[in-house]
Amino acid sequence: MRILILGGSRFVGLHLVEAAVARGHSVTVFNRGLTRSDPLPGVANIRGDRDGGLDALGDATWDAVVDTSGYFPRVVRSAAHFLRDRVGCYAFISTISVYDDFSRPGLREDAALATTADPTVEVVGGATYGPLKALCEAEVEAVYGDRSLIVRPGLIVGPYDPTDRFTYWPVRVAAGGRVLAPDRPTCPTQFIDARDLTAWLVTLLERGQNGIYHATSPAGLHAFGELLAECAAAAPVHAEVEWVPERFLLEQSVVPWSELPLWVPAVRQGLVSVNVGKALAAGLQIRPLAETVRDTLGWATANPTVEPRAGMARQREAAILAAWDAARRPGREASQS
Repeated sequence: MRILILGGSRFVGLHLVEAAVARGHSVTVFNRGLTRSDPLPGVANIRGDRDGGLDALGDATWDAVVDTSGYFPRVVRSAAHFLRDRVGCYAFISTISVYDDFSRPGLREDAALATTADPTVEVVGGATYGPLKALCEAEVEAVYGDRSLIVRPGLIVGPYDPTDRFTYWPVRVAAGGRVLAPDRPTCPTQFIDARDLTAWLVTLLERGQNGIYHATSPAGLHAFGELLAECAAAAPVHAEVEWVPERFLLEQSVVPWSELPLWVPAVRQGLVSVNVGKALAAGLQIRPLAETVRDTLGWATANPTVEPRAGMARQREAAILAAWDAARRPGREASQS
């Protein structure tokens, strides 16, 4: 197949390039060259800005395009129309954050989508990310109909991850000492290794698949206890995990998802328990957690982050653990009565 990738120079895009090339496909990567200036080996590299610079693609045609970098409806609309007669399938990498209500577990692909009062806003944030991605999906479907493929991943993890969200945990446990953990060992979590996501996406393109699919681990497959146990198994030193109840974390103003990555409060458990039955039936395979943890730690160790983009600072962690110890001290309630 001839595959065009919009983006392709970081994380998911890099894994997608590797997966497609390994399967013998001809790959063209189109991006601005800002993340990396050197051309990717084994592919055709075209420099250009998708926002107003699509003419750099010339009159070439492809069997499929994979949009890894679409965040704003206006920009996605432009690419969809420009490529309409030049590609067979338009695959858009969206997000499970497109949904309106995460209070219930087991969300399926037909659940109600989030909306925004201003569909023209072009600032990505907690309140706009999901609604904007939903609008981008609609742009693709409007142009391509049954030639569109919408993939909604959960948290994407693994080597090359620039967000530090999953990476925080193997790196933190590998540092040893007392580790603050959210709520309880059975607290659910859900994510997908970027290599599993991209290998499956290439398979869908090869099959000419269309439609909308979740792409993350099956609900209930992973819990925080298992995650941190695998992190401990991969760590060079011993760490002591301290499970702190959700109530206390919220009282201490701990920010879910960012300060303690992958953790969401019970009122939003739908975010880490979406239904992936459709994807599994379409061939999605999930590698062992130990492999993801080990490879992520190895990559992070070789590429240390000076200023992590997610996770809790050690000083803040120590302060919360000290407050937790004080809260459990015998006689504390009596002294305050």
